Amino acid sequence: MGDIFYKIRILILGFPLFMMCGCMEWDYGMVEDIDVADRGLFIVNEGNFQYGNASLSYYDPENGEVENEVFIRANGYKLGDVAQSMTLHSGLGWIVVNQSHVIFAIDPGNFKEKGRITGVASPRYIHFVSDEKAYVTQLWGNRIAIVDPRTCQVTGSIEITDMDKDTGSTEQMVQVGRYVYVTCWSYQDRVIKIDSETDRIVGSLTVGIQPRGIVVDGLERLWVLCDGGAYEDNPFGYEAPSLLRIDPDSFTVERQWRFRKGSDLSSLQITADGSMLYWLNDDLWRMQIDSDRLPVRPFIESRGTIYYGFTISPYDGDIYVADAVDYQQAGMIYRYDIDGNIKSEFSVGITPASFCWK
Repeated sequence: MGDIFYKIRILILGFPLFMMCGCMEWDYGMVEDIDVADRGLFIVNEGNFQYGNASLSYYDPENGEVENEVFIRANGYKLGDVAQSMTLHSGLGWIVVNQSHVIFAIDPGNFKEKGRITGVASPRYIHFVSDEKAYVTQLWGNRIAIVDPRTCQVTGSIEITDMDKDTGSTEQMVQVGRYVYVTCWSYQDRVIKIDSETDRIVGSLTVGIQPRGIVVDGLERLWVLCDGGAYEDNPFGYEAPSLLRIDPDSFTVERQWRFRKGSDLSSLQITADGSMLYWLNDDLWRMQIDSDRLPVRPFIESRGTIYYGFTISPYDGDIYVADAVDYQQAGMIYRYDIDGNIKSEFSVGITPASFCWK
């Protein structure tokens, strides 16, 4: 995705964004009970940086109904500033709100808060190792936080000793066996391998500049998408974006595909069966995991839109693509079938960016 937070960051090099404003002030108001289907799609809307207007939407694929602003309606206070991601685990939905430095745990059935994690300066993603332990990556810093989901307390951290704490960045995580693989994104160029039983880094692999997306395919191989630096004056470097296939056991690069320099790559995803990769590069593209070459034509072309994120339904394979429109007004979600035919569209919150299936 284009990532508003990152666009602002590159304009203010070397100065932590979390120092620019205080913690979110929670506004309490009237609450309501919201009745929704048991199976559906959460849409995490980033909102605008420093406006505190992030929101959560919920879509029922069966009847095509969408409920917007479900978090504030259920709790009486706003979600916060720059909602980044959401994960379901052990019957709770965990929403990472980056600039508000908080991770909310909600009941996915009624959207009411059940707990919150604080004490992580710039959280991006949360990965659950078990019911007792989770890792949280950060936009700023050289540590990955260790959290106990039962108490919502930070219990420790994993320090990346050779990463500068002022410009360090950790991003997405996946797990194969006991090992968790983490992309080190902004101003970084590697993937690290963590033994989840000891919470120690056991490997570091240099890839392309700024790896952000990572997925595991049906053969348990890692795929990493590097944005190449994203802009020409990036002090860390600027190169052609790339897609890499990595053997997790040997922790070596098996294959690397390069894109045209200046391409705006983001949002690497994979189908539920692990057979087909998707990503954004203005348009939506896809590729079989056994393909020898990159596709030459997009799967779904942009149409005067700003594609900012997408998800693939684990139930029927439909693709939901988020359109940020102009980053100021309500965003749009376009629903396509597996052949790329438009099925429906609906309006959500400002800057829809990420998704979570229930």
